[in-house]
Amino acid sequence: MEEGSTGTQTEAKKKGSKWLFKSIPYIIILAIGIYGGTYLVRQKPTWFGLPQGTAQAQAEANALVAKVSKLMTLPTDETPTIATVTDVSIVADQPFFKNAQNGDKVLIYQKAGKAILYRESENKIIEVGAVNFNQAAASPEVSAIATPTAKPTVAPTASPVASPVSTPTQ
Repeated sequence: MEEGSTGTQTEAKKKGSKWLFKSIPYIIILAIGIYGGTYLVRQKPTWFGLPQGTAQAQAEANALVAKVSKLMTLPTDETPTIATVTDVSIVADQPFFKNAQNGDKVLIYQKAGKAILYRESENKIIEVGAVNFNQAAASPEVSAIATPTAKPTVAPTASPVASPVSTPTQ
């Protein structure tokens, strides 16, 4: 009888190792999927509706300012607040946004009192306007004729950049 019980234990071990051996490809596929998903979320957080990291947002803001500075002279003593037009139908009645499209960028220079509407897809400045900031308001709400209203109509992609923007020389 002892021989029979050892044979049963050996068969049980073989079945257990077969199950483990068969599950290894699934475990590998699962690990690759988790790694790939994590990598994608870190590289492209906006694809998943997540906010960008500070360094990535600053790099994008610097690149945007560099592109616009090739088209016009920008104030150098401040960094702009950058926003993206997300729903042009809301701001269509404002003259500043008359020719705006979803995805256009707005660079707002508070000290200089200037707002620039830029279309990255065409590398073109669409509109430039003067802005006045209401000091009593908690958020910078633009209050002048032919100026953007940043609060309800555009979603900020990068608030004032922490370090000064350097313009590349060519």
